[in-house]
Amino acid sequence: MQKKIPTRKCVGCGEMKEKKELIRIIKTPENEILMDTTGKANGRGAYICNNAECFRKAVKNKGLERSLKSSIPADVLERIEKELG
Repeated sequence: MQKKIPTRKCVGCGEMKEKKELIRIIKTPENEILMDTTGKANGRGAYICNNAECFRKAVKNKGLERSLKSSIPADVLERIEKELG
């Protein structure tokens, strides 16, 4: 039997992709917003494609804020965009 590959929806472009292709951004229980490189960190997660364009779309359409159920400070957004390169 073939193993099921988990898919997630990018909050930027709205495309369904394999979970390992996407980057997870989480809001921790302490209300910290950061990139989760392991994909296993505790917290509410949102997935975006591994490019700055999708990240900008997710910010513009408020998809990231909606998914994380909180507003995101500009400095945090800038830091994540830099990490995406």
